[in-house]
Amino acid sequence: MKRVLVTGVAGFVGSNLARELINHGYQVIGLDNFSYGLDRNLAALKAQPRFVFHQGDVCDEKMVLELSQGVSAIVHLAAFKIPRYGNALKTLMINSKGTESVLEAARKNQCRVLFSSTSDVYGKNPALPFNEMSDLVIGETNVKRWSYAVSKIFDEHLCYAYQDEYNVPITIVRYFGGYGPHQNLTWWGGPQSVFINAAFKKEPLTIHGTGKQKRSFTYISDIVKGTRMALESAKGTGEVFNIGNDREIEIIDLAKMIWKMVRPAEDPKIEFISYESFSGKYEDVKRRIPDLSKSRELLGFVPEVDLERGLALTIEWQKQFVNL
Repeated sequence: MKRVLVTGVAGFVGSNLARELINHGYQVIGLDNFSYGLDRNLAALKAQPRFVFHQGDVCDEKMVLELSQGVSAIVHLAAFKIPRYGNALKTLMINSKGTESVLEAARKNQCRVLFSSTSDVYGKNPALPFNEMSDLVIGETNVKRWSYAVSKIFDEHLCYAYQDEYNVPITIVRYFGGYGPHQNLTWWGGPQSVFINAAFKKEPLTIHGTGKQKRSFTYISDIVKGTRMALESAKGTGEVFNIGNDREIEIIDLAKMIWKMVRPAEDPKIEFISYESFSGKYEDVKRRIPDLSKSRELLGFVPEVDLERGLALTIEWQKQFVNL
C-alpha cells in the first residue's frame, strides 16, 4: 500500500487531497497544528481506516522525521498565507522553517517531496499566460504583501538545492485560485469566500481597488486531481507544474455572478475599498492566468469543472456556515 505524509491536512487542499489519495489506494498520515486547518474538515477522514492524524507543527523537525518513516513521499501543504494586513515575519519564518523540516526528513528517510507553491510567485510579470519558465517578478521589499511569494520562491529554491546536494527527489506544483468545500471562509480563502458570505447576508460585496483585476479560479477537485497526478508521475521528478484553470474573469464580474447565484431576483450591493486603506503599502497583481501546456503534456491534467458549476457546488456547501 502506498503511504504518504500530508502536512497541513486539516486545511482546504489538505483535507480534500487526503480523501483523493485514500480513494486511490493510499494510506495517509496527516499532520496539522490547526493554525488554519479545522477539525471539522477531518470528520469524514477520521472514519477512514487508511487515515491517521497527528496534531503538531510542521516546524517540529523531530516530529516530521518520525512521522515520515516508511513513507514514499511527503506532500507539503502546510504554510502561513498571504499577509494582506500584516504577519510578514511569521510568513517568512514559518514557511522557510517548515519546508526545511520537511526536506530534512525526506533526506534522512529517503523519500520524495511534493511541494505546494503558488501562482503568486509570478508576481508582476506582464507576460501572460504564465508558464513554468516565466520570470518571477516581485515588487519592493518594503511591501509586505510580497513576503508570501518570496517565502514560496525561497522554498522552491530550497527544494532544488536538496535535490542537487542530497538527491532528494522533488516535485513542485503552483496552484491558481483554488476554491470549493473546506475553503477558508475569510479573505484567506479568496474573494469568492467573502462574496458568498456577503451575498447570503445581503451585505455589500467588498472589492479592493477597481475590481478590474483578472483571476482564474480552480475548483478543488481539479486541484487535488492535478496534485495526485504530479505525485504519481514518473516524469514529475525535478519539475514544476502549474495546476489551475485557464479561464479568466474580472473580480467585479465574479462578485456579480456570485450575488446573482445566491440572490437571483436582487441587484448586487458593491462597496469599493482603496488599497491605500490597507496597513502600509499594498500592490495587487492585475492579471493571473496559467499556461497549462506542460501539465497537459506531461501529466495529462485537464481541468474539468467550469466556474459556474464549481461556484454552485461551493455556495451549496458554504451556506451551512452562514447565520441567516
